[in-house]
Amino acid sequence: MTDPTPTEASATPTTPTTAPEAPQLLGVTVGVTSDRRSGDMVATFERKGARVVHAPTMRIVPLTEDDQLLAETRDVIADPPDDVLITTGIGLRGWVEAADAAGLAAPLLETFGRARLFARGPKATGVIRANGLREEWSAASEQTAEAVQRLVTEGVAGRSIVVQLHGAADQDQLEPLRAAGARVRGVSVYRWLPPADPVAVERLVDLVATRRLDAVTFTSAPGALALLEVARRQGRLDEVVAACGNGVVACAVGDVTAEPLRAVGVEPLIPDRWRLGALLRTLTTHLAENPLACVATTAGVLRLRAQAAVLDGQVLDLAPGPLAVLRRLAEAGGAVLSREDLLAALPGAADEHAVEVTVGRLRSALPSAGLVRTVVKRGYRLDVVPR
Repeated sequence: MTDPTPTEASATPTTPTTAPEAPQLLGVTVGVTSDRRSGDMVATFERKGARVVHAPTMRIVPLTEDDQLLAETRDVIADPPDDVLITTGIGLRGWVEAADAAGLAAPLLETFGRARLFARGPKATGVIRANGLREEWSAASEQTAEAVQRLVTEGVAGRSIVVQLHGAADQDQLEPLRAAGARVRGVSVYRWLPPADPVAVERLVDLVATRRLDAVTFTSAPGALALLEVARRQGRLDEVVAACGNGVVACAVGDVTAEPLRAVGVEPLIPDRWRLGALLRTLTTHLAENPLACVATTAGVLRLRAQAAVLDGQVLDLAPGPLAVLRRLAEAGGAVLSREDLLAALPGAADEHAVEVTVGRLRSALPSAGLVRTVVKRGYRLDVVPR
């Protein structure tokens, strides 16, 4: 596969059209894998100065006109459950909307009103209440397993339970209910489908594997799993896992989303509150405080990002070669690096003459060519401010 860059179509970093509200993410490149509400994430990152590579790894398709959903809704109304487990807010909202379109919303909500309602977390609880209902209990962990265990503990033998399934729902998680004697019916309100642009996802995998992203975000377990599956099919899973442990920050909205990542050895950054807004704040703070390299030079503070260098608050216009050399010099912190050392930062370069040419290009892009100094017969060093 050709060497993708953030300027290619589909998996393309957008350029902020307005001045960022704060420069915390100046020079940063972030990968966004989500489909639903991705516009909010992209806009927020851009306002903070970042470039965004948007490549949804899955699509959520509501089943508002799905015959099976309507048939299951009529079954729930005709055969009312004793208990209902609501796993997602968007799922319950979509279910009620689909029922309303078929003239079934009122009897469905009446059915819910006569049952005990269990919520998988605050989002589900919020939609339950928005429909004029009250929950019996809500899971603090926001995990289906906790809600199932609560039901089992309260006793479900002989009871009829309806579970609003979600895209990541594992039927095995519902087995304890059946084993405890409950009659369990699942209702799927939306489906997860493959991405609309699989090539964009492949490019995103390459950007992660080659550490040309500062971070990649995940807002659903199926979305995280889909990216890992693409990496596995490409034979690049090990590269992706290694990159996420060194250079690329994998950020998940919560523990449920993090499960597929942890299963392959990636420990993601997770906000204290499992919400999109909290994810954005947590990741912004982390990236602002943790550039790949940061050094005080005679021309100002230099911060290195995956695909950019920011000097004294200005993004430098650097090609990949000069950027790679500058990164090595910054990491050296003012120590002298030989031409041979710098050659290792230029894959494909034939000899040390390539280093001299690249250093020349780097100097021409800097506000002061003297920022990269030549040390006769030894090599080059960055002109740093002594500590």
